[in-house]
Amino acid sequence: MARFRTDCIERPLRISFEMLGHFIGSHPWLFLITPLLLSTSLGTGFYFLKDRMSNNIEEQFTPVDGPAKTERKYIQETFPGNHSVFSRLRLSTDGNYATFIATSDRNILTVESLQHVLDLDFKVRSMKMQFNNRSFDYLDVCAQVMGSCYSNEILDIIEYNASKIGVVNLTFPWHYSDLKSSPLYLSLGSVNVDKESSVIGDAKAIQLHYFLQEDNKTETDVWMENFIELVSNSSSTSIQVSYSTSMSMQWEFQKTPSSVISLFSITYAIAVTFSILSSWRLDNVRTKVWVASCGVFSTGLAVLSGFGLLLLLNQPFVMTVASCPFMILGIGLDDMFIMISCWQRTGVLDSVPKRLAETYKEAAISISITTLTDALAFFLGCSSPFGSVRSFCFYAGVSICFCYLYSITFLGAFMALNGRREAGKRHWFTCAKIPEDTPSGNSRAFSICCVGGSYDRFSEKEETESMSHFFEQFYSPFLTHKTIKACVFAIYAIYLAVSIYGCFTLEEGLDIRNLALDDSYIIDYYNNQRQHFAEYSCTVMVAVQQPFQYWDENELKHLRSCISNFESLNFVNSTFAWFLSFEQYTNVTNLNISTPEAFQTHLSYFLELNPMFKQDINLTADDETQASRFFIQTLNKTPMTDLMTKLRKTAEACPVELLVYHPAFIYYDQYVIIKDNTLQTILVAVIVMLVISLVLMPNPLCSVWVAFAICSVLVGVIGFMALWGVNLDSISMINLIMCIGFSVDFSAHISYAFISSPKSDINEKAREALAHLGYPILQGALSTILGVVVLSTSGSYIFRTFFKIVFLVITFGLLHGLVFIPVFLTLSGICWKML
Repeated sequence: MARFRTDCIERPLRISFEMLGHFIGSHPWLFLITPLLLSTSLGTGFYFLKDRMSNNIEEQFTPVDGPAKTERKYIQETFPGNHSVFSRLRLSTDGNYATFIATSDRNILTVESLQHVLDLDFKVRSMKMQFNNRSFDYLDVCAQVMGSCYSNEILDIIEYNASKIGVVNLTFPWHYSDLKSSPLYLSLGSVNVDKESSVIGDAKAIQLHYFLQEDNKTETDVWMENFIELVSNSSSTSIQVSYSTSMSMQWEFQKTPSSVISLFSITYAIAVTFSILSSWRLDNVRTKVWVASCGVFSTGLAVLSGFGLLLLLNQPFVMTVASCPFMILGIGLDDMFIMISCWQRTGVLDSVPKRLAETYKEAAISISITTLTDALAFFLGCSSPFGSVRSFCFYAGVSICFCYLYSITFLGAFMALNGRREAGKRHWFTCAKIPEDTPSGNSRAFSICCVGGSYDRFSEKEETESMSHFFEQFYSPFLTHKTIKACVFAIYAIYLAVSIYGCFTLEEGLDIRNLALDDSYIIDYYNNQRQHFAEYSCTVMVAVQQPFQYWDENELKHLRSCISNFESLNFVNSTFAWFLSFEQYTNVTNLNISTPEAFQTHLSYFLELNPMFKQDINLTADDETQASRFFIQTLNKTPMTDLMTKLRKTAEACPVELLVYHPAFIYYDQYVIIKDNTLQTILVAVIVMLVISLVLMPNPLCSVWVAFAICSVLVGVIGFMALWGVNLDSISMINLIMCIGFSVDFSAHISYAFISSPKSDINEKAREALAHLGYPILQGALSTILGVVVLSTSGSYIFRTFFKIVFLVITFGLLHGLVFIPVFLTLSGICWKML
């Protein structure tokens, strides 16, 4: 049966690249200078970098079209709030605030500890700030309730007198006094309570909040900065203080890029050093030192051009994009090592244009496949619902395209110029002509430093490097031995089993703490918040989205039934509603509210007595209830994602049109979509990679093996990242998309070399592929790992996660490219002969 080949595209491309290589080899200066001019002009886009920065956490790390954002919009439009009657319960956002948690190893409710807390509270309220030649303090910027600043319940109860703590019987979670109820679960943490009387015995933590006006952002930001400076030095022997503000996470997150600036220079220094050392040869003519240096420089030009172009086009620059240069460096060096390997297999006596033409003929298709798959993987990621993922993928995809363009032009042109030097037998450093053999009478030092240009007289090619010789003479015969093949299958089975196990342990969602640096002050605050105030979760608002006749007992039954369904959930503690308080008020006062007129009349008077409830009712011009809301208190008995999902399902099942919302839902929406969106993106990317491989590789069977390698590496990365403590979130999603492209590289190089080999024996094909590309692939893998290894020392979760996943991708990609795929390809011999 005739062998079936699909080289109708691959063959013309090889010829086209051969012609391009010959042209570049004939006119190297044109292709050397043009990329420099292009990258210089595009690099002017960095002038706009500060203006293009877009590091808003909500905007970039939450789903763009998340349900909670629609719910928030409805709440804000229907219940706009009252600036003169502030209520933290009714905030549609996190609010504008500063807060601190005072903790004690014993009991915080002692006179001594409380006095420290009161002293700190006094200092906070007494701070004087200067802004625009104007002096202001807390009273000028605080959120107000009926003309006074919002106050903390625990301090109101003890009347700002620490000694009164001994005479007040505090009850938990609610404290009742003078017909007023205070939610002490918001102020006191790690509380020991008498089960019968609910009286507090002791507590480990007190949290105080200072809510600020939201319409004067500039001054409140100044106040919060001064708050941080003041409270940062307020711990004492009896209490420890942790603190935060509503802007702290944003401010701390924006510090992250500067924390890795120094790592860029270290990374490129390591990359240059490794590239030079791995390309160094004792032959002073044939050494590829300058080509290796140019390869690193070429990737720098690619980043400069890609980033500059998008900045000129007004594309937002998210902090996660700062990881791109590390990745581009690895891709560019991988292409460079492939091109050097192909150059070394050309005839040294041929002209430079012919040598470069042969290099492009062998290398260009291979690096085109990997570049195309890498770029498309990222461009597919631009459909992500997360702004940070979109921005990263856009910058990465465009930079990879420039990396490929400069590898073909700039790097190729430099290889041609370096080839001219080699043809003239000139020293790599001095460019002086040197002898091929050591003249008689000269020292050994002379032979090491001043001799070069030798080559294999039989093949008329450069002498084989020691590592390439190792792959050809030792490794490839070892790997293709029958016994070793069986061992490889056993190793793969273990790898797959551990990976699948890890996939089932994968956790989802981005912990907001991970956006701050490890040494940030807010880490202590979040830890104390979680340790001492975790029992009570959030107070969720439930909006009735339809006109409702609260005086009609039949309609009210439906709503009571819905409330009962909410309270039957194991994590719901209680319900707080204006109509329940109104009903209690009418029962005490013996009022009849069974008619619309009576209901409206008595409700108006009730709202005058309780003005806070006015914010819970949306009345028409005719005083009819257009929409209303109530609140349910939840306990921390279930993960926030499940809590949100169950509340939404309960609301949907209610005969009354309800909507549930809490500001935290904005961030927890990611848990609902992250898995499905990641799987969808990966599936589409794998299908696209398979199509590309089928088009560009002249044998469909090897295209299937490439697709198999992608899936296999992905399973391994996901499984092992879970075992390494990395969650599936928008940060790791970026890296998994990158994983798709990287996992193609090694397997595509080996597969393409395998099918391009003229050998007839299957094992010989695998050996030749490993002999030609084993060392370049190893060089590319090591250069990538060395390029990101410095990120393992970063104080940022984002960059550490980037390192972990790149390390896994490269390790497993290398394992597949140099171990699994060669063996699997040899076992496809029967299919190969049938095609």
